[in-house]
Amino acid sequence: MIPPIYSPAPDRYSNGMKYRRCGRSGILLPEISLGLWHNFGAVDPLKRSFEIAHYALDHGITHFDLANNYGPPYGSAEETFGQIMKKSFQPYRHELFISTKAGYDMWPGPYGNWGSRKYLMNSLEQSLQRMNLDYVDLFYIHRYDPETPWEETLQTLVDIVRQGKALYVGISRWPHEATAFGYQYLRERDVPCLIYQGCYNLIRREPEEEGILNQAKEHGVGFISFSPLAQGLLTDRYLNGIPEDSRIAHGGHLKKEALTETTLQRIRALNEIAQQRGQTLAEMALAWILKDDFVTSVIVGASSVEQLAKNLKAIGSPAFTAEELETIERIIKN
Repeated sequence: MIPPIYSPAPDRYSNGMKYRRCGRSGILLPEISLGLWHNFGAVDPLKRSFEIAHYALDHGITHFDLANNYGPPYGSAEETFGQIMKKSFQPYRHELFISTKAGYDMWPGPYGNWGSRKYLMNSLEQSLQRMNLDYVDLFYIHRYDPETPWEETLQTLVDIVRQGKALYVGISRWPHEATAFGYQYLRERDVPCLIYQGCYNLIRREPEEEGILNQAKEHGVGFISFSPLAQGLLTDRYLNGIPEDSRIAHGGHLKKEALTETTLQRIRALNEIAQQRGQTLAEMALAWILKDDFVTSVIVGASSVEQLAKNLKAIGSPAFTAEELETIERIIKN
């Protein structure tokens, strides 16, 4: 049964969480943010979703990251969060930093996808209703649209802020050239891009290789990593093969093809380094992303309070030695 009254822990801002400035802005984000991509849909136990959200805030996680099509089904993660807002978090709305996104398939027909003004405006209105919010702190364009003019998408972000429906805007998964245009366009209209969200982890290095990380830092934009554990590959889940209850076994976003023999060898080698550091592989993987100051935060998912608690151990991780970093790079590039 869902507790009727929730009171956050009095020591939530002094029990270990660290906060980082997001680019050249006034916003501080927790080093670890909670993502609702998985585990908060209508197919998941509502009681567990409440427990995870409560534990997050109790331990200083103020940033909750959503998108219109998170679930399943689409929209249901926002609906779950809306119930959490209504029953638990409403008195503490001013302490929370809530983000949502639009850009992927959401509803049928020609206006439920990509980056048009109509889609983005309509989607955000629906998101606010589902989440029982008057505004979001951050609204992202969720992906690059090669057909819609950049100006149309970006001007919509500007207007969303001016209408008071979002306090800040962000860009997710845009290529380098379009991102540079976006940063300039938004800045010239006094709605600077707050943050760039990209897939970045020990295995996936595209933001680093494509110059996205340096680009964000040069423009005073924060960077937040999603899928920091490579959807579970950078944990101890797959060290001995594919468990029956794993994402790969269930045929979700993570496919069997992702766990090649080479990848498995790399994961096992990385796990050895983690053990030498007195950490789990997941803790080390999160700490590796957070080692650089151009990363503002990492977004973790959690299927249980226990899993979230383990991820939080990455905060305050011992610094990497030069030898450890060299060994990690050698493993990844081997």
